[in-house]
Amino acid sequence: MAGVRSDTVDVVLPCLNEAPALPGVLAGLPPGYHAIVVDNGSTDRSAEVAAGLGATVVAEPRPGYGAAVHTGLLAARTDIVCFLDADGSLDGRLLPQLVEPVLADEAELAAGRRRPESPGVWPWHARAGNVLLAAALRAKGLGVHDIAPMRVARRRALLALRVEDRGFGYPLELLVRAARAGWRVREFDVPYGPRTGGTVSKVSGSLRGTLRAARDMAKVWRT
Repeated sequence: MAGVRSDTVDVVLPCLNEAPALPGVLAGLPPGYHAIVVDNGSTDRSAEVAAGLGATVVAEPRPGYGAAVHTGLLAARTDIVCFLDADGSLDGRLLPQLVEPVLADEAELAAGRRRPESPGVWPWHARAGNVLLAAALRAKGLGVHDIAPMRVARRRALLALRVEDRGFGYPLELLVRAARAGWRVREFDVPYGPRTGGTVSKVSGSLRGTLRAARDMAKVWRT
C-alpha cells in the first residue's frame, strides 16, 4: 500500500479466552501490522499463545471491552491504529483497505460493515439492536450502518475524543463523540464469519450478553 511503512500500523485486539483463535488471527495480519493483544482476564492460555506468536501482550484486569480497547490504544505507538476482535470472526487481511482513507486524510475513521457469511453468525437480537443504533447515529449526521468492532483511526485523534465508557458502550460512545466532532467516516463491507473454535460471542452470542451491551449503550445514549 503506497505511503505506509512496514512499521507504522499497530493492531489492538481485546482478548478474553481466545487461545484457539489467536494463531489464525495473528497469522492473518498483513506484513508489518503488529498485534497488541490486550488480555482482559483470560483463564486459558491466551496471553502465552499471543506472546509466543510475537504479539505484544498487555494485561488489563478491569473487566470490559472498553477497558481493554482503551488500554490497547494507550499501549499503541503508531500514528494509525487498527482495532480487531480476537475471535477469528473478522479477516485481518482486509485492514489495509481501511487504513488507506485514514492515511490519505479522506476520513477520520474507517470501519468494517459486517456482512454475515451464514444466517446463524449474527443472532437476530444483536443485529436488530445494531440496526436501531446505527439509524439513530445517521440521524445525528454520522453515516454508519454498523457499530463496528473492526475500525481504523489516528491514535491522537481517538485519544482527543476522550471516550469514557469502559464496558460494552465504548463503540457507541466513540461514534457519538465522532459525530459531535464532525468526523468523516468510511465504511467497507467485510465478511463476518463464525468464531474460531465454535465458541459463542460474549456479547451477541446470548440474549443475556446482548442485554448487558444494551444496558451499557443506553447509559452512553443518555449522556
